[in-house]
Amino acid sequence: MGTALRNLRLIQAAMVVSIILCVFVGEKFSPHGVIPNPNLFYGFSFASISMIGAIFVVRRTLVGGSEAELQKRPTDAIVVVRWKSAYTIIFALCEVLALFGLILRFLGFALVHVWPFYAGGFVLMLSFSPRIPRG
Repeated sequence: MGTALRNLRLIQAAMVVSIILCVFVGEKFSPHGVIPNPNLFYGFSFASISMIGAIFVVRRTLVGGSEAELQKRPTDAIVVVRWKSAYTIIFALCEVLALFGLILRFLGFALVHVWPFYAGGFVLMLSFSPRIPRG
């Protein structure tokens, strides 16, 4: 279990660093002077809100169920893999939020419009840190 937790925290750290890199890449290489389509922003915003809901559903169902099983059987390898997979899905969804910000930045939106995507991915990534279930 300790190895699984360490691996998840390494994945989380790598994804946090990649969100920070997305911000720098978006600021350094995004096109300037492009007139963006506001409908794209609304579409990405809707997708992001839906994805945040999916993050909470995954947390509640997959992680919660796996943690309950791990309290009963902490050495069960299948349950540990399910627990790791649930956290990996959460991390990937958080990363996609930040990537939406990067995509919008390259489509011509200003930083003032895309920072909520970056910040949302970053904050959610840090707030869903894996922890060992205690019984």
